[in-house]
Amino acid sequence: MSHDLDRGAHSVYSLYYHFIQVVKYRREVFVNDELVDFLKTKVREIADRFSVEVVSIECDRDHFHMLFKGTPVLRITEFVNAVKTITSREIQRRFPEVKKVLWKGKMWAPSYFLATSGQVTLPVMMKYVESQEAKRTESV
Repeated sequence: MSHDLDRGAHSVYSLYYHFIQVVKYRREVFVNDELVDFLKTKVREIADRFSVEVVSIECDRDHFHMLFKGTPVLRITEFVNAVKTITSREIQRRFPEVKKVLWKGKMWAPSYFLATSGQVTLPVMMKYVESQEAKRTESV
């Protein structure tokens, strides 16, 4: 994984996110490679529409993890909602047998996990911010 900085018209940034989505009631849906590959393909298609780069995506039987890279203008809740809505609809359409495992046709748990992950650690960031105060007082 490259830790190069990304650049916009007026910004330099490095925005990585770790996203975890669990199947409602932890139902074991991802039990075959074809379904897992379909999920990964759909998520990448959705990511392209949002100008998101999927760095890695992997599944367990009842959830998936995704590491992705965004931009400062990414509307994260819209992106997450699109992933949940579209993948649920398309998986159930393509693999109707999944409906037998789900509860009332609900694929995803309503909540999800999202954490930022960058190349700069929190302690390093805090030290930098605190050093700016020292620079300001030295120059006065």
